[in-house]
Amino acid sequence: MSKVIKLKKGLDIKLVGEAEKQVVELPLGERYAVSPLGFEGVVPKLLVAEGDKVMAGDALFYDKAHPEVIFSSPVSGTVSAIRRGEKRKLLAIEVAADAEQTYKPFNVNLAKASSEEVTAALQSSGLWPMIVQRPYGIIANAADKPKAIFVSGFDSAPLAPDMNIALKDDMEALQAGFDALKKLCQNVNLGLKAGEKSILEGINGVEKHYFEGAHPAGNVGVQIHHINPINKGEVVWTVAIQNVAIIGRLFTEGRVNMTKTYAATGSQVVAPQYIKCLVGAQVSDVLLPARIKPQSNGAKFRIIEGNVLTGKKAAAGDSLGYYSSQITVIPEGGELELIGWLAPRLHKFSVSRTYFSWLMPKKRYNLSTGLNGGVRPFVVTGLYEKYLPMDIYPMYLFKAILAGDIEKMENLGIYEIVEEDVALCEFVDPSKMELQALVRDGINLMIKEM
Repeated sequence: MSKVIKLKKGLDIKLVGEAEKQVVELPLGERYAVSPLGFEGVVPKLLVAEGDKVMAGDALFYDKAHPEVIFSSPVSGTVSAIRRGEKRKLLAIEVAADAEQTYKPFNVNLAKASSEEVTAALQSSGLWPMIVQRPYGIIANAADKPKAIFVSGFDSAPLAPDMNIALKDDMEALQAGFDALKKLCQNVNLGLKAGEKSILEGINGVEKHYFEGAHPAGNVGVQIHHINPINKGEVVWTVAIQNVAIIGRLFTEGRVNMTKTYAATGSQVVAPQYIKCLVGAQVSDVLLPARIKPQSNGAKFRIIEGNVLTGKKAAAGDSLGYYSSQITVIPEGGELELIGWLAPRLHKFSVSRTYFSWLMPKKRYNLSTGLNGGVRPFVVTGLYEKYLPMDIYPMYLFKAILAGDIEKMENLGIYEIVEEDVALCEFVDPSKMELQALVRDGINLMIKEM
């Protein structure tokens, strides 16, 4: 076993609503959709029109800046709607699924395939967007030669899915997926949680690394930082572990099979559980077997695609994207509390000792989306450094982004982080600033200027 990397910084937020171990396979839904809004920096160009027939794996649109990067349909059927927003911005392409699915064939002998052939297969099938580049957290450029590929084999976020459950039927596809990644880059790294038995121990041909500590130990960015940090001019690629299995199926099954296992979690879910379905399924379909608790007294809830720290607000009619593996439903906050500052707050959680949660480290909390206050002046507290297990200075980096100082952003670590890496900083921030959005603004400035 490799040396264990022990992280002393971080925070585990224990919430009510963890998924039970059973996996429910969702029947084929009526409608699936692919949205270009889920991909950073992509300017979509349509390849289909309403009424067109498509097979699973057929291209729906491509990126204008990189025409080789296409986005394919997860199902066969008829293009039922092309949804647009202001100034005809493309929001989503909807496909009404056929009762009997047909698949575009992709026959590649992985054992004999060259790097170029694997790249071509991933691009033509629409699976290339599952490979994400660091720095910047954008779709990888096939013309670049990464120094390494990183995959995190566990998720440490609140209520995150257990990959031993989510991947238990995908070992053959996972091995094929890692073999395909090895064709693209010989240095493939897999991060595992120390002290826990993982089915991923059986994966061959990769370098395994073990991490011990609280969230964000499962973030691939944190793992990269402690294994092989990104310097200026260097590129690494990352792939979510379930997307490795989807890539593997392209070669084992000869078709695009975007089946994933999502964890339906949260305090507002009656039966938290694992749901196996296709990427692009409607949120309402996925939550149907899990069921949302009936609301009383006008109480509201929020559906989040992803975890409570980094996920995005979703509606029941939205569709699941390429990069998520979890749906969380929690109460909508914002209610006022009469002299709340005097209450004992036994049911509330805080990283400070203002509340009594520090006396109950194993207690699970039913937290809402409330901020417990409004935006305040951006002050130096030293909190960020306590929860970000990376050798950078987050406060100074945030200030450099606000100032638009490219050189300081480079020197202070902008190449090493994306939004999810500062999510805990945002959670503990007494100033209530949207630090994840701030980091994305800084990254976009770097892309524009560099």
